[in-house]
Amino acid sequence: MAFLRYVVGVLFLVSVSFAARLKDIAQIEGMRGNQLYGYGIVVGLNGTGDGNGSEFTLKSISNMLEDLGIRVDPKAVKVKNSAAVIVTATLPPFARPGTSIDVTLSSLGDAKSLQGGTLIMTPLRGADGNTYAVSQGQVTVGGFSVGAGADSATQNHPTVGTISNGATIERAIPFDLFQSQRVRVVLREADFTTVTRVVKTINEFLGRPFAVGIDGSSIEVPIAAEFVRDPIGLVANIENLQVEVDTNARVVVNERTGTIIVGDNVKVGKVALAHGNLNIVIRAETQVSQPNPLSEGETAVVQNQDIQVGEEDRRLNLVGGNVTLGELVRGLNALGVTPRDLISIFAALQKAGALHAELVVM
Repeated sequence: MAFLRYVVGVLFLVSVSFAARLKDIAQIEGMRGNQLYGYGIVVGLNGTGDGNGSEFTLKSISNMLEDLGIRVDPKAVKVKNSAAVIVTATLPPFARPGTSIDVTLSSLGDAKSLQGGTLIMTPLRGADGNTYAVSQGQVTVGGFSVGAGADSATQNHPTVGTISNGATIERAIPFDLFQSQRVRVVLREADFTTVTRVVKTINEFLGRPFAVGIDGSSIEVPIAAEFVRDPIGLVANIENLQVEVDTNARVVVNERTGTIIVGDNVKVGKVALAHGNLNIVIRAETQVSQPNPLSEGETAVVQNQDIQVGEEDRRLNLVGGNVTLGELVRGLNALGVTPRDLISIFAALQKAGALHAELVVM
């Protein structure tokens, strides 16, 4: 289409009705991660650690040395090779003791970089205050920061690092997924039409009307007799069922980048639309005015201004009338719009009540 000459790579036409595996659009209730956090010290830095103004780092190192039998006055500690960090991680569902997970370290003080540092053993706690994992290891930073005199260079974010498999799980969160003898499927995006289709698909698989829709995002499935001894097999079969997904008509625009994503269910009521720009250009030119040689005048500096006003010739165009997306695109293309123009047009159509879709501005 000729329209692509204007917005190729910027406007995306998306079909929002599609078939997908149930596991790709939903999850089983109870299968969730839990956030962990802890306070730790990174040592072995090459002079890029916290300054002596970070009192918590001084006290932490002093307390750590005291636990090792070395009593040191916090004021005598130099911390340029150490940094206080907050360690965060996610405890995955069904994680068992001995399993390793990744951790992220974020500088808490005024350290310049965590590159080359080593995290000392740090307990990671959950929201209930219990320790579920212990982290320690070599820090990996995806950037660097160097400086000499008044010159410095920084790439990416050197005060945040990671340790791959840097924490070992010490305690599992007790949870019996099948205690209630029921499985609840929860859609990631609520939609009654999709819930109805999921219920129908599951019941066709089971051969009986077992699955029931609870609300706009939840479906409850009792564990059938043949799956009592193998509830995991029931879940595995259910999550691989193909379901046709239905979502609301939606237009997503990003004003910063000019990106526009339009679903194929978007409709536009019949409206008369004109789009044009009023251009005002003001040019100022400084000139020197010289008097005649025999006159008594004085040399003066003057400014000459030139103002030009121009308006694009845009006629009123009739678009819409409950048209499809393709017809809408062709109608807007007739106006010669650009991606930036489209954002303004969609916003105006919504205000006029003619855009039969949700407008999401990022």
